[in-house]
Amino acid sequence: MSDALRSYAATEAASQGRKFPEPPHPYRSDFERDRDRIIHCSAFRRLEGKTQVFTPGLDDYYRTRLTHSIEVAQIGRTIARALGLNESLTEAICLAHDLGHAPFGHAGEAVLNDLMADHGGFEHNAQTLRIVESLEHPYPAFMGLNLMYETRLGLARHTSPYDEPENDTFEEANGTLEGQIADVADRVAYNCHDLEDGMKARLIESDQMRHIGIFAEAAERAGADRIEDWTIRRTRTAKAIIDRLVSDCIDASAKNIERAGIRTARQACERKENLIGLSSESDGALTELETFLYENFYRHPRLIETAAKVRSWLTELFERLCAHPESMPTYFRNFIPQHGLQRAVCDYIAGMTDRYCLKRLDRA
Repeated sequence: MSDALRSYAATEAASQGRKFPEPPHPYRSDFERDRDRIIHCSAFRRLEGKTQVFTPGLDDYYRTRLTHSIEVAQIGRTIARALGLNESLTEAICLAHDLGHAPFGHAGEAVLNDLMADHGGFEHNAQTLRIVESLEHPYPAFMGLNLMYETRLGLARHTSPYDEPENDTFEEANGTLEGQIADVADRVAYNCHDLEDGMKARLIESDQMRHIGIFAEAAERAGADRIEDWTIRRTRTAKAIIDRLVSDCIDASAKNIERAGIRTARQACERKENLIGLSSESDGALTELETFLYENFYRHPRLIETAAKVRSWLTELFERLCAHPESMPTYFRNFIPQHGLQRAVCDYIAGMTDRYCLKRLDRA
């Protein structure tokens, strides 16, 4: 563990800076300011009302996009510090990576993408960039948050088994190592907390996972069979998985960086392959868990039934707003001349919380 940045860490001194130059702050670095701008923006606050998997009415004790983003940032900071990378940049990317998600999780994103099929589609990484570059407007001199180049690059290149960035305009072959950390931290976080939430909801049971290697190993490490309280047993098992994966990522990534001979952040961005990642053994173990969750949790009849309702809700609201754009706030109507009616409506809906969307439909 070291507080000193390594030579391949992203730094303000080597940064491509902001689109609109600003004077330095007396006691906060530029990447710290990015993190703070993200935390204080309205899109970040609304993540509290956007669900990760469950929808309003099922239960309010499960993760939201906000709590997920905080958990990703915590994991990301741990990895960044251990590897001597830039914690503030890592944290900024982690906290902002889900700003562009639609209401109702991945089901909502799929519906908006279908509705926008003839108008450029909808993808939450691209939407995140729209938010930080155009839709947020807390400063009089420019639209957006005017984030540092490396922060925006990390958001544009955010990748997971469920997220593949498309058509970004950045020239680099890859993101910074800090951006790559955000990808791993996101994958570790959502798999482990979806596992925990799925068990809490009784949609999946521990007996179903005895053959899942990483789960069985974590349960043994946590001494789950000696813990009487079911909630504590579930939580300690999930945390044991996180601990194993984060430790593995730190060890494997350090070896990858050394083997690649990386000396600067620019060199890391020039390589197509990620240097931050899990060992092949742990990657395979996590993939096995992901497959189980997809087949038994995300495709659970209860969640599929809800997804069908989401499609009906968002389609009705989209069509209603396209027919009556005057019912949208003036702020979004002002985007119509430049971006088109459908994109303005999509931006408005994508920014809604689950409950506000239902309120607009008079179904809250």
